[in-house]
Amino acid sequence: MRDFTYSGFENQETCNHLRNGETCKVTGIGNSMTPILKSRQAVICEPVKNDTELNKKDIVLCKVRGHHYLHLIHAIKNDNEYLIGNNHGHMNGWVSKKQIYGKVVEVL
Repeated sequence: MRDFTYSGFENQETCNHLRNGETCKVTGIGNSMTPILKSRQAVICEPVKNDTELNKKDIVLCKVRGHHYLHLIHAIKNDNEYLIGNNHGHMNGWVSKKQIYGKVVEVL
């Protein structure tokens, strides 16, 4: 397991730690990402910075319409807009890179 400095959930507090450059252990709750992630299965997220490469199918910790999610990137538009959705076909909406706080680098 990779080293991390903070352990939390899909919320603003965890996003703040990621924004401060900390690698975080994040626990998601819910079944929208099964079978990739089970409810309460932890992941390691690294902070998303300007030079972080984001691709389709990456799992990210982001904020869409006021809600925090560990969800997939389903599409990329103009290299700076990302369509966020779960693993069952539901799309939450488009976000900019500044609304993506962490990128999953390890599923625990």
